[in-house]
Amino acid sequence: MQGVLSGFAVIAVVIGVGYVIGRRGYLGGQARDVLTKLAFHVASPALLFTLLAEADLSLVFSGRLLVTALSTAAVAGVFVAVGVVRRWGVARTTIGALCSSYVNSGNLGIPIAVYVLGDASLVAPVLLFQLVMVTPVALTILDLATAGEKQPLWRRLLTPLRNPVALGSLAGVAVAASGVEIPGPVMDPVTLIGNMAVPAVLLAFGISLRGSALPLRGGERGTVLLAVALKSVGQPVVAWALAVGVFGLRGAQLLDVVVTSALPAAQNLFTYASSYRVGETLAREAILVSTLLSVPVLVVVAAVLG
Repeated sequence: MQGVLSGFAVIAVVIGVGYVIGRRGYLGGQARDVLTKLAFHVASPALLFTLLAEADLSLVFSGRLLVTALSTAAVAGVFVAVGVVRRWGVARTTIGALCSSYVNSGNLGIPIAVYVLGDASLVAPVLLFQLVMVTPVALTILDLATAGEKQPLWRRLLTPLRNPVALGSLAGVAVAASGVEIPGPVMDPVTLIGNMAVPAVLLAFGISLRGSALPLRGGERGTVLLAVALKSVGQPVVAWALAVGVFGLRGAQLLDVVVTSALPAAQNLFTYASSYRVGETLAREAILVSTLLSVPVLVVVAAVLG
C-alpha cells in the first residue's frame, strides 16, 4: 500500500507543477513542445543508455518475462485488431496499442517494486523488454507511418538507427553485452542529462492538461476506454492466467508478474505521441485515466496475492 501511494504521490506533484507552469505561462507558449523535444531527442536517449549499459541482460530471458511479453502482445493485439476493423490508421493504432500494454516500469514501477515487491530489480526485466524490443519496433512503425513521402528500402531498414530513443536503447544494450566499463568522467555527464528525462516528461504532461477538457468527454472517449480497459484490467488478468495456467507460477513470482502488468500506461507514451503529432489526446487521457484507475487495481492485487 505504501509503495503504491508513494509512487503516485511523486508523479502527481510533478504533474501538478507542470499544470501550474502552463496555467501561469512561466515558460511561454512553447513550453510543452520544448520539454517534449528535450525529453525525446536528448534526455530520454541518455537515460535509457545509462540504464541499459549497466543492466544484466540475462534478465531478458527470465521465465517471468515471458509472461509479461505474452500478456503485452495479447492486449496490444486486441487493440490493433479493433483499430484495423475501425480503420483508425497505423500511427494512431500504434499509439493506442502502446497505451494498452506499455507499463510505467520506470518512475512508478521502481518505487512500487521496492515497497510492494521488496526488490527494485524485479522490475528490470520489464524495463529491458520494453526498451530493447517494444520501443524500437513501435517507433520504427511510427517513423514509417508518418513519413511524408515513400522512402527507399535502405532508408526504411535504417529507421531504428535514426530514432534517438531507439538508438540510445540499442547503444546501451551493446555496451552491456560487450562488458566494457565506461569511465566515470564519460558516463557522469550522460547520467546528469538523463536525469532530466522523467521530470521533463511529467512537466510536459502537466502543461498539456491546461485548457484540456475532462477525460472521456471528447471524440476519443471510446478509444480511450478501450485502451484503459485493456491496460488496467485486461493485461493483469491475462498475466495472471498465463502465470498460473501455463507457467505454474505461485507466491512471490506470481505477485511480481501481476503487479508489474497492472502498472498504468507510461508517461513517455505522451512524448512519443507529441513528437509524431498523432494520438496526443488518446495518449494523454489514457495515461491519466489508467494512472488513476491503477491505484485501486494495485491495492486489490497486493491484497489478494500478497
